[in-house]
Amino acid sequence: MRQALETMLSMQHQMNTRVHPDWINQGFEWYRAIWIECGELMDHFGYKWWKKQDPDMSQVRLEVIDIWHFGLSALFRSDTSIAQLAEHLIGELEVNSSEVLGVREATEALAMSSLKSKSFSVVQFAALMRACNLSFDELYRHYVGKNVLNFFRQDHGYKDGSYQKIWEGREDNEHLADLMEVLDSQSEDFPSDVYAALKTKYPAS
Repeated sequence: MRQALETMLSMQHQMNTRVHPDWINQGFEWYRAIWIECGELMDHFGYKWWKKQDPDMSQVRLEVIDIWHFGLSALFRSDTSIAQLAEHLIGELEVNSSEVLGVREATEALAMSSLKSKSFSVVQFAALMRACNLSFDELYRHYVGKNVLNFFRQDHGYKDGSYQKIWEGREDNEHLADLMEVLDSQSEDFPSDVYAALKTKYPAS
């Protein structure tokens, strides 16, 4: 777990540095992105009791991964090393809780915590993982895939607005979910395999 956490933290730092070289000291409102992503997760899971809705759990889990990206970013400090952050995350992820929450309740708890603290609760995030039946191994695999997608977006005009997020009537997140089902996450070339597969599918590549 420690190595996987350090890998994810390093990848997140690289991604954020791509957006802004001195991102840690910019005071970006990561908490805001977290609670908005919670709202998007709720849309995929369904909350409208007045109409039939079937949870799209693959998209729900991808929203959890998006939250993890922003959550990791919120924890970085200029005086804290990646190894120290990984140690902190291990302790928080392994907190045992007798409280069992549903997906909606866990999502709301995380959003509320983010709004109140203007930060990120790893303990609440772990509760959301349990509610979504998302294992740590799955978190790692999907995180790597989404991180690669974020780099792909940047390479194809995300920052200047020229990137096409919808291809063939579906969001790029949905295409990524399809690719994650067929690519070997145990491969040493897994990140580059994801990138190559995205490039093949992207209409403007």
